[in-house]
Amino acid sequence: MDLDQFWGIVEGVESPADLHSRLDALGQKDLIAFEQQHKARENEAYDWGIWGAAYVIHGGCSDDAFDYFPAYLISRGRAAFEAALADADSLADCDLDEEGEEWEDWMSPTMMVIHARTGEYRYADPNPAWARAAEPAGEDWREDDLPARFPRLTARYG
Repeated sequence: MDLDQFWGIVEGVESPADLHSRLDALGQKDLIAFEQQHKARENEAYDWGIWGAAYVIHGGCSDDAFDYFPAYLISRGRAAFEAALADADSLADCDLDEEGEEWEDWMSPTMMVIHARTGEYRYADPNPAWARAAEPAGEDWREDDLPARFPRLTARYG
């Protein structure tokens, strides 16, 4: 599954259940390929800038909440995702769940499909080979730095 096929599945989903339904239509090989693409995108978004944006949007963002945010960001579609990677302040242009109530629901969508098929919570790939960096990429921040670093997000959510 290439990147265009991955985004073709993600684009236009309205809920985690909608995404799970789309994924359930895939065979095991394609489900594994989707999972690999999804994890690669999550790893791309493991960045201090994205974390800072999530912090401003949510009014704080713990380690756990930031584990969920990249998957939620993916669910917003390719244009929003790629714009956020280039400039996280661009998320001010998106309609987002600022409460963070939906963020966790978007995480590990293939696990939900595997659970529905087998009754077990596990990845589709029996030998997952993805690993996240020990630290987010990019420039670290302090809370006091965020308004200057994310002026548009601060104006909208701050």
